[in-house]
Amino acid sequence: MEPFVKSEIKNQIAEITFGTPKSNSLPGNILEQLAQTILDEGSKDEVKAILLKSVGDKAFCAGASFDELLEIQDLETSKRFFGGFAKVLNAMRSCGKLVIVRVQGKTTGGGVGIACAADYCFAVEDASMALTELNLGIGPFVIGPYVERKIGKSAHEAMSIDADFRTADWFVKHDVFHSVSHTIEEMDEKIFDFLQKLASRSSDALALIKKVSWEGTEHFEQLMPERIHMSASLILEDSAKKNIEAIKERLRAK
Repeated sequence: MEPFVKSEIKNQIAEITFGTPKSNSLPGNILEQLAQTILDEGSKDEVKAILLKSVGDKAFCAGASFDELLEIQDLETSKRFFGGFAKVLNAMRSCGKLVIVRVQGKTTGGGVGIACAADYCFAVEDASMALTELNLGIGPFVIGPYVERKIGKSAHEAMSIDADFRTADWFVKHDVFHSVSHTIEEMDEKIFDFLQKLASRSSDALALIKKVSWEGTEHFEQLMPERIHMSASLILEDSAKKNIEAIKERLRAK
């Protein structure tokens, strides 16, 4: 499968789908496409909401592409890469339309940021998530403001430190998942019904709900240059490259 981002409008809902061959991990060009697609669809008058989803029935998103992280050799390239995640999350925040996210499986790193940047999030029972950045030698600095907004500062710090997977039930209790289903099929039925209702609602009311829900987050953009620099500089260290290679080797051995 070639990495892709595609979108189509169904009944006034823009469905944006992304996919990459390695657990839907995100390379820089896909991050750029994803951010721009969210902004483009959000600007359309006929669109009342956006559904953001990934392909397959396993991982929702494995965060940053390890292959691309290993190729990065200089700070400017590194900053552009991590800036891609900032662009996606900022697009979700600022696009003017409610963004509904569908989580069908395990999620790590930047994928957790996407789930937390959702205005409403559907998941399945085995959709556990973890902030695994520390395993690489970096931290969840870029996605941090979005995760912390949902789960709180203390829980965000704990997730950042232990890098452990937490259950879907934990994410319900911490206001990330708003609906959890036994199966993907059941989740998709719920999403269909939910989007049908949204399509019948007032566009102006939906836009204002989006606006007031994100009040107080305007400073996120000001935080990003420093946060991007944190991850971008750390990933250049030899220890980070060795960590990524070791993780890739463990994954190949499975």
